[in-house]
Amino acid sequence: MPTSFPGSDRTADSEKPKKKSAGRNLRAAIGVGVGLGVVILASLFVYKPVFVGVIAIAVVVGLWELTSRLAERKDIRVPLVPLAVGGTAMVVAGYVRGAEGAWVAMALTALAVLVWRMTEAPENYLRDVTAGVFAAFYVPFLATFVALMLAAGADGPQRVLTFLLLTVVSDTGAYAVGWRFGTHKLAPRISPGKTREGLVGAVLFAMVAGALCMQFLIKDGAWWQGLILGFAVAASATLGDLGESMIKRDLGIKDMGTLLPGHGGIMDRLDSLLPTAPVVWLLYVVFVGAG
Repeated sequence: MPTSFPGSDRTADSEKPKKKSAGRNLRAAIGVGVGLGVVILASLFVYKPVFVGVIAIAVVVGLWELTSRLAERKDIRVPLVPLAVGGTAMVVAGYVRGAEGAWVAMALTALAVLVWRMTEAPENYLRDVTAGVFAAFYVPFLATFVALMLAAGADGPQRVLTFLLLTVVSDTGAYAVGWRFGTHKLAPRISPGKTREGLVGAVLFAMVAGALCMQFLIKDGAWWQGLILGFAVAASATLGDLGESMIKRDLGIKDMGTLLPGHGGIMDRLDSLLPTAPVVWLLYVVFVGAG
């Protein structure tokens, strides 16, 4: 006859596999995501310059989060004012004057960071301005490629919508497949939650969505181009996510901010979008022209 020991049921229960957790407030995340989607779609298809303003606001808030975390965790004093002004100028210049305007604004922003920092003590000058130039490139300059897509012509909003949809679909595919089937870690030292199975899910989801979007949303687009576009988006979005995870691990933080309940900060939503924007813009130019 089996012997029963006190607490044996509890021990058995503890050995049962635990149900996976999403790790965030899913209801809040969905609500915030829907709200952001409404704002983006309304500004994107009603009046293009308003969407340019949305990009600029996201850039400024992202810069504020990044520079604040650098100051708090590493005592790196990056001048925010020239970055915010220059970042806004980059986005507007990219929309109005194209890639050439964006490069000029980037150069002037870097110069402004160097000069602005001269008003303070020389200690750690090189460290601070290096971080400032990095921030200028990482946030506003990469975001400028979204403005370039928007300015492409009549299908500019559709190009931006496709870019946003593919990045979101890639992230969703990675999360869904990785949560359900993920067992092999992709980059455990950088982001322990990411799995190789999740990456496969991101690629498959993005390629299917890319084929549909290029065929039905983009003028002169073809489904096979969408397959290539989707693969590229999944790769760049994953690398972008890992890149920001690397930064956050170096800073010793989980999120860049707390502005968006269930998501973290603005930068935690831009991590996949920023490096993906130039990749998508370049493929648009190759496949269907600059507009």
